[in-house]
Amino acid sequence: MMAEREEDDDTEEAWMQLRPTEPLPSQCCGSGCSPCVFDLYHRDLARWEAARASKDRSLLRGPESQSCPSKLNPETFVAFCISAMDRLTKDTYRVRFALPGNSQLGLRPGQHLILRGIVDDLEIQRAYTPISPANAEGYFEVLIKCYQMGLMSRYVESWRVGDTAFWRGPFGDFFYKPNQYGELLLLAAGTGLAPMVPILQSITDNENDETFVTLVGCFKTFESIYLKTFLQEQARFWNVRTFFVLSQESSSEQLPWSYQEKTHFGHLGQDLIKELVSCCRRKPFALVCGSAEFTKDIARCLLCAGLTEDSYFLF
Repeated sequence: MMAEREEDDDTEEAWMQLRPTEPLPSQCCGSGCSPCVFDLYHRDLARWEAARASKDRSLLRGPESQSCPSKLNPETFVAFCISAMDRLTKDTYRVRFALPGNSQLGLRPGQHLILRGIVDDLEIQRAYTPISPANAEGYFEVLIKCYQMGLMSRYVESWRVGDTAFWRGPFGDFFYKPNQYGELLLLAAGTGLAPMVPILQSITDNENDETFVTLVGCFKTFESIYLKTFLQEQARFWNVRTFFVLSQESSSEQLPWSYQEKTHFGHLGQDLIKELVSCCRRKPFALVCGSAEFTKDIARCLLCAGLTEDSYFLF
């Protein structure tokens, strides 16, 4: 009887049922993560083919992981509980996730995570960068903008405190080291501000880091500027300057006096980039994050302003 069951388990139909399912395009976040969901699929497919050829199902499991099941992992989604959810603007949320005890997430400033969501039985994945300090204990926070027709937005807007969300990571190729650059020029549009926040805070939290920082945040209106209190506090440090570019406002008269001199109107273009680069107190290294179009335009402007391709990083 046992022999018959083993023969049934080794039939072609039985093995095909164990074959990994190729991910849908919606399951790729498109941010160049390594490993990507397609990398994991091809790894599992190779493992399945080897197991099938040798008729050894134990090969499907792969090496045993010794990590804690609640620890972040770049290959496996891990559940984290939502402990707070604040609406910053009409379409943007700051969401806090709890970590066990006083543990830390284990990211370097500026690295990102992949969120998995399921909407209408369709699995989707998107990349988000935590805005909490890299050394935050017991929690991490992300900034998420929701779009009217976005599938992930529908998933996020269904969240309530106490719900669970699944993340994997960390990912990202930019690793900041204290005093590595004379000055950082941080150019961000909208939620592209997210990776700049932990990088900036890691500098101001370290009294031995003397890097100058010029941060430029591009938003539609004054009301749509994220994390105003945090940015105001950071601008009080001797080595930090902040500027803003508002695309849908044209006058400083309605702005608080503390914003009037450091706010520009329109778009961040060639002339303003040249002015910012020339006003840097030391040779700048630029970090750029925003939409694909924003990133491409700013990279071109930086080259025209005299920076070389090894003098900036595009998130």
